[in-house]
Amino acid sequence: MSISRRIADEQPDHFAFSAENKKKIKAIMAKYPKERKASAVLPLLDLAQRQHDNWIPMKAIEAIAIECDMAEIRVLEVATFYTMFNLKPVGKYFIQACGTTPCWLRGSDDVMRCVKDKLGITSGQTSACGKFSLLEVECLGACVNAPMVQINDDYFEDLDYMSMSDLIDRLNEDDVPAAGSIRGRQGSQPEPAPTSLTNVVDFPASSAKTSSKPKAGKGDDHA
Repeated sequence: MSISRRIADEQPDHFAFSAENKKKIKAIMAKYPKERKASAVLPLLDLAQRQHDNWIPMKAIEAIAIECDMAEIRVLEVATFYTMFNLKPVGKYFIQACGTTPCWLRGSDDVMRCVKDKLGITSGQTSACGKFSLLEVECLGACVNAPMVQINDDYFEDLDYMSMSDLIDRLNEDDVPAAGSIRGRQGSQPEPAPTSLTNVVDFPASSAKTSSKPKAGKGDDHA
C-alpha cells in the first residue's frame, strides 16, 4: 500500500500535545542523550495517537519532528513502517487480525469471514456505524493461542467464527471482555487440558538446616 493511501485526505489545521503529554515527553526525552532525541520517536508517536482518537494527523508528525529534532519525512517513515500507527481515523474498536501461517492453519479465515459477515468490512475498512475498523496484519506473536486478534491494546485468543461473533456483539454494546484466551486457557497450556504437571503437590516449608563444624579431637591439637 502506498503512503498516500495510508494518510487521511482530511487533516486538522492544528495539533499540539496536551499539558499532561508534554510532561510525559519531558520524562521520555530524559532517558536519551541530548544528541539522540530521535530515539524518542516511537513513544511520541504513541502519545500523539492516543491523544488524537487513535490516529496520527500530519500536524502531529510535524510536532514530533520538532521534538525529536528530525526531518518530518523520517518521522513519517517510522509511522508508516508499523501497523500499530494509524494515519487515518479508525473506529473505536480497531481490530488487527493476524493472518500469518499459524493463525491461518488454526482458522483465521473463519475469523475474518465472521468480521465481514457481521460488519460488512474487509481489511482496511471501517464499518458503516463507524465503531469498528479492521486491518489484517502479520504475526502478532501469540501463535500458541491461534487464531487471535488484537483489539486496541488487548489480545483476544483461541477464536473461531462463533466466538468472534460473540466478541463483536459484546463490543458493540461496549461490554469489553477480559483479554486473553476466549476459552479460558491459562497461558499456553495444550488443549483440551494440561498434559504434564497435572498433580501439583504443595511441599511443607523445609526446616532450616543447621551446619556445625566437626569437633576437633585430642589428636588434632598441634603445639
